[in-house]
Amino acid sequence: MKFRPLHDRVVVKRLEQDEKTTGGIIIPDTAKEKPMQGEVLAVGPGAKDEQGTVQPLDVQVGDTVLFGKWSGTEVTVDGEDVLIMKESDIMGVLEGQAEGKKAA
Repeated sequence: MKFRPLHDRVVVKRLEQDEKTTGGIIIPDTAKEKPMQGEVLAVGPGAKDEQGTVQPLDVQVGDTVLFGKWSGTEVTVDGEDVLIMKESDIMGVLEGQAEGKKAA
């Protein structure tokens, strides 16, 4: 992706949810809710504090995050539907969900 967010903005791709419930019922597209989980594709450098120092973001590229249902702005970048939101719209990072992350 050739998009660099500014300040404390984050680019998130929604993760698709299962089409079946645990009971085996198939959910049609019209009844599905938008998923509230996503993978971070790009992050900005951070927001400036009152002294002008850049505060880096807590989320990193590759993190799986949980965000509000109506968070962010939906845009299409390079033919891919993504959300651009502020880091403050992200509720948290789902640990152990990100692929390719090294265990600490």
